Amino acid sequence: MQLSPLQSRLAASVIASCLLLVIYLFLFSPQFALAAEFDPVLTDLDAPELAYEIQDGNPSEELDFRSSTYEPEFALFDRSIIGRVPDNVATIANNQVAKSNLAPGVNMAYVFLASSVSSRETQDSDQPLELRRSLNGTQEAASDSHGDDDIAIDTELTRRATKTLWISANTCDQPWRLSSLTTMDPPQLTLYVSTSSDNTSPGPLKGTTGQDAIVFTEGAVMYNVSLDRDIYMSVAAPSVSTEYFDTTKEYNFELVASTDQYYYSYRNATGETDLIWVDSDATAALLQTSFLTNTSDQILTSMPYVAFAHNQNNNVLNGMRNSYCGLSGYAQVRNLADGSSGMITMGLKNGGYMNLTRQEFYVTGLNASSNYTGFLARPPGTTSNSKRQSGSSSAGGGVVFQPTTFQTKPDGTCTFIFNMTFCDQTQYAVPGNLTNFPNGTVLAEFYDNYTRTMYDNFDKVLQQVPCETNSVAKYSLARNCDDCKSAYKNWLCSVAIPRCEDFSQPDRWYLQMRNIASPFANGSFVNQSLIDKYGEMLAYNSSRNPIIDDTVQPGPYKELLPCEDLCYDLVRSCPASMKFSCPRPRNEFTFHNSYGRDFGSGSLSCNYPGSAHYPAGADTLTLPGLALVGAASILFMVLL
Repeated sequence: MQLSPLQSRLAASVIASCLLLVIYLFLFSPQFALAAEFDPVLTDLDAPELAYEIQDGNPSEELDFRSSTYEPEFALFDRSIIGRVPDNVATIANNQVAKSNLAPGVNMAYVFLASSVSSRETQDSDQPLELRRSLNGTQEAASDSHGDDDIAIDTELTRRATKTLWISANTCDQPWRLSSLTTMDPPQLTLYVSTSSDNTSPGPLKGTTGQDAIVFTEGAVMYNVSLDRDIYMSVAAPSVSTEYFDTTKEYNFELVASTDQYYYSYRNATGETDLIWVDSDATAALLQTSFLTNTSDQILTSMPYVAFAHNQNNNVLNGMRNSYCGLSGYAQVRNLADGSSGMITMGLKNGGYMNLTRQEFYVTGLNASSNYTGFLARPPGTTSNSKRQSGSSSAGGGVVFQPTTFQTKPDGTCTFIFNMTFCDQTQYAVPGNLTNFPNGTVLAEFYDNYTRTMYDNFDKVLQQVPCETNSVAKYSLARNCDDCKSAYKNWLCSVAIPRCEDFSQPDRWYLQMRNIASPFANGSFVNQSLIDKYGEMLAYNSSRNPIIDDTVQPGPYKELLPCEDLCYDLVRSCPASMKFSCPRPRNEFTFHNSYGRDFGSGSLSCNYPGSAHYPAGADTLTLPGLALVGAASILFMVLL
C-alpha cells in the first residue's frame, strides 16, 4: 500500500524519535537512587536536605532548608511505639512548673523528652532558621555566594544548632532550724542532671560519673544543657539531723525546664547591688532601684519590680534568700496573699540630672535599732522594659537580684520624710519631734513650706537681675539665671532641711553634733562632759536653722553636713551682686561645722539632693559641680 505524503512524514518522524530514544538510553544510562540508612547528624560539610514548603496552593512560595532529622509523633499512639519513659520518672513539659514535697534523704526524678519540642523549637533562637526564596523566584543573596546560577548554600546559615535546655528550681520550704541547739542553716537541695540513657534516674547513689550534681545556692539553682537528646534530672533532699532540725517539715520545691531562658534566676555578683538604701528612721525606710530608663522621654507605664525585707536576727529565711517562692512565703515584709503590698508602698519617681526614672519602696512597720536585708525581685509573669535586663525578655517565674542591707535608727529625734512638693529630691531622716509633729507627712509639709518661702524671697531678688538680655548685658557668659535658680534650690533644700542621724551614732568627722543642751524625748540628757566641753559653742548647742529649734524642738542629734560643692556651685552660678560666699576650708569654726566633702568612695560622707547610701560603683545621682554650701546669703539664712 502506498502511503500518502502526510503519512510518510509521520512515519519518518516516529522512526527518528525512536532512534533518538535508543541512542539517549545507550549513551546516558540513568542512575537510580538506592535507599540506605545514614547518620542523620549533619556536619559542617554535609549539604542539608532541600524541601519545598507550598502554602495556599502557591507553587512560588518560599523554599525551606529543612533539617534531615525527623522523629515522628502521633497523637493516636503512645510512646510505647517510639520509646518508653523510664519507670518512676515523671515527664516534665516545656515551661511547666513541677511542684513537689520531698522528705529528707529522698529524691524525685524527671525526664524532659527532646521529642516534646518541635523541630523549629529545637533550633537555637540566636541562629538563622532558614534561607527562603522570595515570591518572585529569586534567591536572597547569601553573604558568601559564589555568583553561579545554582542555589548557594551557606553552611553557617543552614546548619541546625541544638537548642539549650535551661533548668532552674526554687526551694519554697525546708525543715526549720531548732535555733536553741544550732546556728547551722538547713542543708540545701541538690539538682542532678544526666544526658545518658544508661542513667535515667540520676541521684546521689549513682556516683560522680555520667551525671552532674549542682547544689542549690540559698534555695535556688540554675543549670543549662544542650537539648540534643532526652534530659534526665532529679532533685535530691539531703539527710537532716533530727537533733538540730524539725524534720516533720519537709522540703518543698518548684522545678522548671525551659527552652527559652531560666524560668527562675538570681543574681549574686560580689560588690553589686540592684536595690539602694536611701535612708530610714526608727520604723520606716526608703529603698529604690537604680535608674530604669536611659533618657527622660522614656515612659514606664507599670512598676516592674517588687521588694522584700527581712530582719537579720530572724533565721527563718536562711537558706532561701535566692528563692522567689521562699521570699514570697517567709520574708517578714512581703506582698500579701491577696496581692496587696502590705507594709510596702511602691511608686515611680523621676529625678536627677537627666530626670530619669527609678522605682521606690517605702517600707513601714520595722523594728527600731535593727539590721535588715532588702531584696529586689521581678515577679512571675512579668518582663522588664527598662535598661536593667536580666538576660531574657521572656516572662518567667521570678528573678531575685542582689540584696542590700540597711539599718533603722533608735527611737529618738530623727523622722523620715519624702514626697515633698518643692524640695522634691529631699527624702531622708530630718530633725523631728513626735509630740509636735506626730508623723512624717506633717513634718514634711512644715519643711516644704519653709523652704518655699525662702525661695520666693530669693526669686524676688533675682528678678531685679537682667536675665533676658543680650550677651553684653548678662552677668555671666558661662551661667544664666536658670543655673542660679537650680543651684540655689539645691543648696537651700540641703541646708534648710538637715539630714539627721541619731545621737547614738559613733563620732565621725562628717557628723556634726547639734542641740546637745536639749533633753532627749524620754527626758534624759547627753553626757555632762560633752555639755561642759561644747555647751558654750553655738554650732553644737543649736540647730543650723533657728526655726527648727523654735518650732520643731528636736532633742540632741547629729547632722550629716551638706556637701561643699553645693556652695561653690551657688557662688559660680549666681550674680556677684547677690553676694553669696563660702567659708574657707581652713577655717575650723565655720567650714568644718557647716559643710562636708564627698570623697566618691561609695560612703555617704555629705548630703546633697538625691543622696543615698550608694554602694561603691553604683550609679549615684550627681549634680553639676556638686559642692558644699557655706554661703552668707542676702536672705537671713544662718550658716554656722
